[in-house]
Amino acid sequence: MQAVVLVGGFGTRLRPLTFSLPKPLLPVGEHPLLQLLLEQLHTSGMRDVVLATGYHAELIHAFCGDGSRFGLRVRYVHEDEPLGTAGPISLARSLLNGDDFLLINGDILTRFDFRTIHDFRREHEYDLVVAYTRHIYQSPYGVLSLAGADVTGIIEKPRLEQTVSAGIYAAAREVADLVPASSFFTMPQLIEVLLAADRRVGGLEIEDVWQGLETVTHFEDAVRQVAEIQDLHTPPS
Repeated sequence: MQAVVLVGGFGTRLRPLTFSLPKPLLPVGEHPLLQLLLEQLHTSGMRDVVLATGYHAELIHAFCGDGSRFGLRVRYVHEDEPLGTAGPISLARSLLNGDDFLLINGDILTRFDFRTIHDFRREHEYDLVVAYTRHIYQSPYGVLSLAGADVTGIIEKPRLEQTVSAGIYAAAREVADLVPASSFFTMPQLIEVLLAADRRVGGLEIEDVWQGLETVTHFEDAVRQVAEIQDLHTPPS
């Protein structure tokens, strides 16, 4: 298996934390987020990883090197300008030498076994599989139903559950050829191209630890989850 990991974002929603460090190198517990992701890729049987760098690329290079410290071969492509969530695939195209590859956001914490989505794509012959998780939006307010000025109902703090992309994708190798070269291109755009061409796109729910790290609160949640995982694996004294 090969993986392309997106580590080039500016992390603007996490400033000032990301002024001096790219988001993947922010510490979650005792280790940078990117280290935890690379270790999980190795645990999942991955040995070949391409990092798509951008912001503070030199720090990513200095930390990961050739990947040998993680039991991986790590190679690099670089975005001179932001290319979106799918555009970096075009930069990595020449390095993809297998029948398929994974595309992974570099700002997620997960215990997900990446072999699962790889095997699921092959078994069901999808061109692309999107890993998803369930996210609940809960309003802090009572929400009114109105007919003109008349109140016809009220729901106290309603909950809305949505299935959202987890930033983990498994794709057939030929999908990479659909990404325009060196252009801003997103995963929703790629999915639309596939569906318009009657290509098969599947979804796989993640039922393991997963946390997207978009805000400071998310980082606090991630630190707590890492601490809980470590406690589970620490033998009693």
